[in-house]
Amino acid sequence: MSPVVSRPAKCADISEAEWRTRCNLAALYRLAAQQGWGDLLATHISARVPDEPEHFLINPYGMLFDEITASSLVKVDEHGQILSETDYIINPAGFVIHSCIHVARPEVDCVMHLHTRDGNAVATQKCGLLPATQHALVIYDQVSYHDFEGPALDPDEQSRLVADLGDKRIMILRNHGTLTAGRSIGEAFVLMYRIERACRMQIAAQSGGQELNPLPQSVIDKSIECGRTIFSKGGFAGEGNLEWAAMLRKLGRDGSDYAQ
Repeated sequence: MSPVVSRPAKCADISEAEWRTRCNLAALYRLAAQQGWGDLLATHISARVPDEPEHFLINPYGMLFDEITASSLVKVDEHGQILSETDYIINPAGFVIHSCIHVARPEVDCVMHLHTRDGNAVATQKCGLLPATQHALVIYDQVSYHDFEGPALDPDEQSRLVADLGDKRIMILRNHGTLTAGRSIGEAFVLMYRIERACRMQIAAQSGGQELNPLPQSVIDKSIECGRTIFSKGGFAGEGNLEWAAMLRKLGRDGSDYAQ
């Protein structure tokens, strides 16, 4: 589902496909802000322009997540060259991470990267995500890991990022944060919600000071397989379409001006 809105006059030359993507991506930024996922100017979400597959939209460096609108998003090419009118730059570290995934994975339309408290807490633990809750288990086989190499300013890191992600859709960037690669903007959001929720539950359980209840391997295996089925393309919760439509309705009820 995409929001149907009239565009500002300054965006009259933007194609209908790009405008809808801009609206959806701006909605994702606002929802991320509502979830408390922002980190001042330090994190980023990108989306592929549907009728220009080698071009991408990303946030202007200088605006908070809750300020992003459809018209303020910046269009860039795979090298980070700015292609749209803007008074801002983009975060160079952001596009080092995002561009290589978009280029290597043509089915990926949206890449989302965060530095949340709980996501970073799990990313800093040697064990990573534990198979300890239902929330973790149903996404467990979608999670990959990438070792921290310092702030992502070195293009040489891109090949290792892509290799570590493989064909997965969720990545824990060790000592750094979380990342999702969605086949749609809605899927990127829902995948991020699931991994962040699993991380939050893990940190809360560990903070209780009690031994965690171990699960038998048979239950772990069964739960992982259920997740594969539920969240597959043909599953009843596949691709996040229903959740995304519901979240857009929520923004509408809140009177958000993201589609400006």
